[in-house]
Amino acid sequence: MRRPAVQNEVPGRIPCGRMKFIYKPFGIVVGLLSGLVAKKIFGAIWGIFDQEEPPKPTTLETTWPRVLGAAAVQGATFRVTRAVVDRYGAKGFAFLTGSWPGERRPDPSQASKLVR
Repeated sequence: MRRPAVQNEVPGRIPCGRMKFIYKPFGIVVGLLSGLVAKKIFGAIWGIFDQEEPPKPTTLETTWPRVLGAAAVQGATFRVTRAVVDRYGAKGFAFLTGSWPGERRPDPSQASKLVR
């Protein structure tokens, strides 16, 4: 039995659902690379604020502001770097394959429905 055609399928190309499956290993590699890049960026940013290594939450001789500051800077750095690398990875994948690996548009916000 033939499966129904999807709107954005192109004859002679791999169907969109399968392309997303093929994107998974590509996305994993891109994710690992973004982690390495983010670690270097975080080290450079933290070096601007402090001469010591960033404290871990379990470091005895440090203050709450330093621990929370390091966590905030690290979280923002990793998240923004990951978003940039993922976006460019998706654009590169789409350029090479002709298929976008993610959603077409974001889902409607459930929170906005509750507020209205």
